[in-house]
Amino acid sequence: MSPITDCLKSKTFSWGDLQQQSFDSIKHALTSAPVLAIPCFDKLFLVETDASSTGIGAVLSQEGRPVAYFSEKLCPSRQRWSAYEQEFYAVIRALKNWEHYLLHQEFVICTDNQALQFINNQKHINRMHARWVSFLQKFSFVLKHQAGRHNKVADALSRKAMLLTQLQTEFTGLLCLQELYASDQDFSVIWHKCKKQEPVPEYSIRHGFLFHNNLLCVPVSSWRQFLVQEAHCGALVAHAGRDKSLAQLKCHFYWPRLRRDVFRFVDRCAVCQSFKGGATNTGLYLPLPTPDSIWEDLSLDFVLGLPRINKGNDSIMVVVDRFSKMAHFLSCKKTSNALHVAHLFFHQIVRLHGVPRSLTSDRDVKFISHFWRELWKRLGTDLNLSFAYHPQSDGQTEVVNRTLGSMLRCLVQDHPKQWEEMLSTAEFAYNSMVNRSTGKSPFSIVYTKIPNLALNVVVLPKCKSGAAAKFTSHYTKMLEDVHTHLTNANMKYKAAADVHRRQQLFNVGDLVMVRLRRERFPPGTYSKLSRRCIGPVPIIAKINDNAYTVELPADQNTSPTFNVSNISLYHPPDPAVIEVSSSKLSSSDAGED
Repeated sequence: MSPITDCLKSKTFSWGDLQQQSFDSIKHALTSAPVLAIPCFDKLFLVETDASSTGIGAVLSQEGRPVAYFSEKLCPSRQRWSAYEQEFYAVIRALKNWEHYLLHQEFVICTDNQALQFINNQKHINRMHARWVSFLQKFSFVLKHQAGRHNKVADALSRKAMLLTQLQTEFTGLLCLQELYASDQDFSVIWHKCKKQEPVPEYSIRHGFLFHNNLLCVPVSSWRQFLVQEAHCGALVAHAGRDKSLAQLKCHFYWPRLRRDVFRFVDRCAVCQSFKGGATNTGLYLPLPTPDSIWEDLSLDFVLGLPRINKGNDSIMVVVDRFSKMAHFLSCKKTSNALHVAHLFFHQIVRLHGVPRSLTSDRDVKFISHFWRELWKRLGTDLNLSFAYHPQSDGQTEVVNRTLGSMLRCLVQDHPKQWEEMLSTAEFAYNSMVNRSTGKSPFSIVYTKIPNLALNVVVLPKCKSGAAAKFTSHYTKMLEDVHTHLTNANMKYKAAADVHRRQQLFNVGDLVMVRLRRERFPPGTYSKLSRRCIGPVPIIAKINDNAYTVELPADQNTSPTFNVSNISLYHPPDPAVIEVSSSKLSSSDAGED
């Protein structure tokens, strides 16, 4: 590989005979597929390392059989290191490469540099050596000196860049399956019939193995779990999903309940539960309680990101009456604190409609401040805050925000800084429109009549309207009708939303995995490769069917309340479930493949 590496690093691409020979050797090695020994964690590991002026090499073996190889070409700066540092570096790289094998295992390191036996007794070491020594403290090993003539494979890996050691060994692991067929509870009857040359549809014996339509039959043994594990989290599959892992196995192997075994293994995979998955469709639609009268139950939100005008305003506070759907759009500053927002609310809303009974808003810093909470507590107003990072709880105002944005874009067109001048026009237009939920315009509900437009004043003659007088006398009945309309609309929306949702309930004490949305990460810490979920964590409180409070780790600085769509049940790893897989375990799975 070294000639190809030098060719790719060079400023000019030059492909010669040396590079072609290296490419052919690598291609032959990949297609001939030499087989290494499968590691056994009940046996002692042996790590042999060596270094030269051009590269380092290492071999991981057990009882004389190689488990893995490792080699690396040294960069020009490392090639100028002393022989001691190069041998030390070879040990460190080998342990980092096989840390998943060697951590919490006792093993032996063999090197031909005798000075490395005294690495823990040196009085003066530099910073690089100190980091290496600190890394070695994680392992439990014995370091032995081995002469170079006895360390041939590691020496070849470090010195010969073109040398690829190929071991032509016979893989005898699957031969044990032949001994299991006769007593296997899934295939014993079929095996004996095939042995007697009795016709069995779709089954045959070839090369001493039982096949089902060219698929190798695997009896009940640890091989089933090993094959499922390799198909899902092997070195070249990268934790594929359930269907793809199943497709990998169904191309080569067969046993009853193969689908069930694969799905159970994937569902219980700890890596998939932590690093995969998104929001689910769990949680049925839960509308807010229907208000009883006008301007008693309000919702608040802000529209941000507008061009700053001369007065310094760059935001809009949107206040919506949840009964009549009437809205007020108030120009303000993004930097306004809770005190300024309260002054604006009292001057523009309370002076017109009085003190509300409840306020629904998101968890903006203004709405969770001590001043805001204490103010409304003294006035007897309930504060209903949406759940963290779940804006659907305040969906009424979010819908009005989208409508307001569309109106302002049409009104200002090529003059975006005139948005404040058009705000009153947008508010009048919105309150004049018939609302889908109430079936009436907000003006007609609050003021008992539809407002006059310029067209009405110019064209229609002034006359007394009997219908208007009758409507005013029956104002109470009109409010009841609006309440009924709202209730029916909520039921209609719930029925439509629940078609694509499923109910998922949890109990206090259940262990779950919680999904961390991007907004929950501290600024600058989110990465696309970050862990998607954390857990398992216990549920400590149930707010309603769609919201739960969990006990987060101490290092998670975010709200512990999660929507049910971001919660999934934790499946602990249980390899024993696959090991005992058999067609006789249960009759409830008779329809599975």
